[in-house]
Amino acid sequence: MTAPVLELKNVAKTYRVKQGLFGKPKPLTAVNDVSLTLGRGEVLGLVGESGCGKSTLAKILLGLEAPTSGQVLVDGEEIAGQDRLALARRIQPIFQDPYSSLNPRKTIADIVSLPLRVHGIGDSASRAKSVRETLDLVGLPARVLNTYPSQMSGGQRQRVAIARALIMRPEIVICDEPTSALDVSVQSQILNLLNELREEFGLTYLFISHDLAVVEHLATRVAVMYLGRIVEEAPVAALFDAPRHPYARALLNSVLTPDPAQGVPDTQLGAAYPNPIAPPPGCHFHPRCPFAQDHCKAAAPRSVPVGQGHVKCHLHDPDTPMYRPDFTV
Repeated sequence: MTAPVLELKNVAKTYRVKQGLFGKPKPLTAVNDVSLTLGRGEVLGLVGESGCGKSTLAKILLGLEAPTSGQVLVDGEEIAGQDRLALARRIQPIFQDPYSSLNPRKTIADIVSLPLRVHGIGDSASRAKSVRETLDLVGLPARVLNTYPSQMSGGQRQRVAIARALIMRPEIVICDEPTSALDVSVQSQILNLLNELREEFGLTYLFISHDLAVVEHLATRVAVMYLGRIVEEAPVAALFDAPRHPYARALLNSVLTPDPAQGVPDTQLGAAYPNPIAPPPGCHFHPRCPFAQDHCKAAAPRSVPVGQGHVKCHLHDPDTPMYRPDFTV
């Protein structure tokens, strides 16, 4: 792997959540001991069910939330305590919904040039030139400069959001479900655009998505998140061909097929998601896992290297009584 541009070391985020009018606040660990490394130019796909902690992790990387513990480093420098403007030069977001992430009262020129104005970069003439060049990069004509978001399609709005994120040429872009609000035909255009921009500018993406087909198309590596923990991390081809963790296999089995005769896939996970305020003991996944044994209820799995990645599952840990070296999901 190339030199890491982004590192997460044992990052955790815990909130105090009050239940009911008179209930006492209880801890909710949204991100639990997450360690990841991204090389420059890589795309890490982060997948998992709603509520597993993906967006909280994105907020931590953007500096919008401070981790309860652990470290986040960009080019070896910890972001804690860094100037917010300096951090924004290096990390930019592309949000899920282009309808709400753009100010409806501002023109496209104002929206895209805002980062330059906030950071005091250039004069009005150089900013206008940068805006035109960046809009051209994302496939938008100069005639949209004086239009408003309400006058544009969803795909065009997302291109504006991408232009705003890239106008200062950041090193890392956090893509939080950037295509989920778009039509399928427009999704492919945006994905191809993101891929072209990554190759042209050497960008590093953290790509959060529920759509595994999108992740397979764009990502170079995949991290599977469950109840705040990364349960498996591997190169995209390895994970999609032979997932090691039962939850990763369940996610792959949940993908709909074009054949209506096959119906809705059964993931064998049930309809209930564990309560994050009172997570199950031991391995958090054991109540939904078809391979769970008593040891899973008693001890949390550690991260062990398997193949080209890492997995948190007792079945792959040689130091547990459940170890099965020939096990495949």
